[in-house]
Amino acid sequence: MTIHVSPEACPALVLNADFRPLSYYPLSLWSWQDAIKAVFLERVNIVSLYDTVIHSPSFEMRLPSVVSLKDYVKPARHPAFTRFNVFLRDRFQCQYCGSRDDLTFDHVIPRSKGGLTTWENVVAACAPCNLRKANRLPSEIKMFPHQAPFAPTVHDLHNNGRAFPPNHLHKSWLDYLYWDIELEP
Repeated sequence: MTIHVSPEACPALVLNADFRPLSYYPLSLWSWQDAIKAVFLERVNIVSLYDTVIHSPSFEMRLPSVVSLKDYVKPARHPAFTRFNVFLRDRFQCQYCGSRDDLTFDHVIPRSKGGLTTWENVVAACAPCNLRKANRLPSEIKMFPHQAPFAPTVHDLHNNGRAFPPNHLHKSWLDYLYWDIELEP
């Protein structure tokens, strides 16, 4: 019997050489094809396997569900300033009203008044709040962000990312995720 495996099926959790995920949000995953390629190039160790087997005319292998890099990759010290990372820092909610719908971003000090597009001046905002605040200073309209904007560390973003787990977590991944969260009594 031949099993056809789609690229989305059976992703492999990718761990650094210290057995921590390379990234929590988005979770560091490779397609099964990329995982197999890394195995053959001897860049990773297989930590756990799926029951799914792939076949070629001369080869048979169970798909890896968890792989660890052989060489440690030093994590970035400073996260990239992106819209996604601003939303993640702000926990995907408007910093003015708390809504999670229709998010965009807002310059706390408007660009027209000298505000820069930086971590310290940009917050997640829903479209209605962004339109209402418009081109005004927070003090002019009495709209202040719940949390002052700041440049997050990679650790800050990882902590926030844990609150938004992916839709699918394979049971073989659970032993390698969230090692550094506080245990319940």
